[in-house]
Amino acid sequence: MVDMRYAPLGWSGIQVSKVCLGGMSFGEASPDFHQWTIDQDATERVIGHAIDSGVNFIDTANCYAFGTSETYIGRALKRLGISRDRVVLASKVYFNEGHLSQEAINHEIDGTLKRLGTDYLDLYIIHRFDYGTPIEETMEALDALVKAGKVRALGASEMYAYQFHNMQVTAEANGWTKFTSMQCHYNLLYREDEREMIPVCRQYGVALTPYFPMASGHLARPKWNSDSKRSITDNTMRSKYDRGMEQDLPIIRRVHEVAERIGVPMARVALAWHWVKGVTAPIVGCSKPERVDDAIAALDLQLTAEDIDYIEEPYTAHELVGPLARPGERALAGTLAPKRR
Repeated sequence: MVDMRYAPLGWSGIQVSKVCLGGMSFGEASPDFHQWTIDQDATERVIGHAIDSGVNFIDTANCYAFGTSETYIGRALKRLGISRDRVVLASKVYFNEGHLSQEAINHEIDGTLKRLGTDYLDLYIIHRFDYGTPIEETMEALDALVKAGKVRALGASEMYAYQFHNMQVTAEANGWTKFTSMQCHYNLLYREDEREMIPVCRQYGVALTPYFPMASGHLARPKWNSDSKRSITDNTMRSKYDRGMEQDLPIIRRVHEVAERIGVPMARVALAWHWVKGVTAPIVGCSKPERVDDAIAALDLQLTAEDIDYIEEPYTAHELVGPLARPGERALAGTLAPKRR
């Protein structure tokens, strides 16, 4: 059994496990959004095993499974008798009415806290950049949550690097709370944030907590397609990766070669690469307790410089995936807003 390791979440003073448990797999399945989520009992088994294994960092969002991901997580923690101080809870705001307006932020945080069954959130993340709300309004509203004790730290996700920089500058100029983490799209098949976003994060001492570290399973198997329900029904995932299949298959083959030579699963190689690249905690979705064990085991895998060079070498530039396009520009792949119930 591999011992869990911990790292500071940026400059926040919060210590997090170097594996973050993703909450997108939890919640009520929906025919027009997440069809592949697991039920309450299965959620409790995964969360209970993760906590027992040393994972203390759980990530979710107000829109995952239409909010029921937060509900399932909160209910699981209560039923399992897990004390609040053992868990670092993160959730997100944006895919809601009003996006990042002051009114929306104040409304959404209360809903998130209620669903999670807690009176404070450790990390509150803006899910996207809001073109319709002034940066000053958003940052002041977020800072007010920190001052009120509803939120301990702030994070951001998916945007252009200049937007993230501008938000940090605005907070700094006004004495408001800056972001301490960035949940970017980063893995061996998508490394575009190495150009701008990651250097900006380094400048501000911001922790990297990337989502889809295994590229939605593409880095966990030697073939592109899978017959899993998620692979078949998750249109967001397919829009992120399918157009780059021919570019990405050579990387997948090399990950498979390295994994075969070392004698470990491909997913372990894909995860271990993140820590070599300075990631604080990749977010790993787990639908079964044994998936938690697989992720933690990657902490003990030491890839050589030659291994890293070999699996990185075939990478070529990709179209941007994830950020919201600027007004008037063509929509980018990878962001499909859930249809509100």
